[in-house]
Amino acid sequence: QVQLVESGGGLVQAGASLRLSCGASGGTITTYSMGWFRQAPGEEREFVAAVSRNGGTLYEDSVKGRFTISRDNVQNTVYLEMNSLKPEDTALYYCAADYFGPFPPSTLQESYAYWGQGTEVTVSS
Repeated sequence: QVQLVESGGGLVQAGASLRLSCGASGGTITTYSMGWFRQAPGEEREFVAAVSRNGGTLYEDSVKGRFTISRDNVQNTVYLEMNSLKPEDTALYYCAADYFGPFPPSTLQESYAYWGQGTEVTVSS
């Protein structure tokens, strides 16, 4: 089974950019839809973005036009490029994998069997 490790989080000011990475081991991501989810303090975990096995993408409405998900199957890594960050983007960001996920990719947490430990993003105003 695949293991996922996120990196790239940090403390930034509003308007800044960050790129999160999700490195996979123990399997090739070519057989997985990949997703990013986030959990803000005191809130439920929510969908952010997903990319299917063939590169199709979906985004949560509040991040459309600001965030970009991409996958590098050679590097076995998924990225989340985050621009124009807002304080409301503050959260613990998780990478997740859905084995042979559908087209388009699922936005539901229960579709993703494999999860990383998360990387923290804090956006100050």
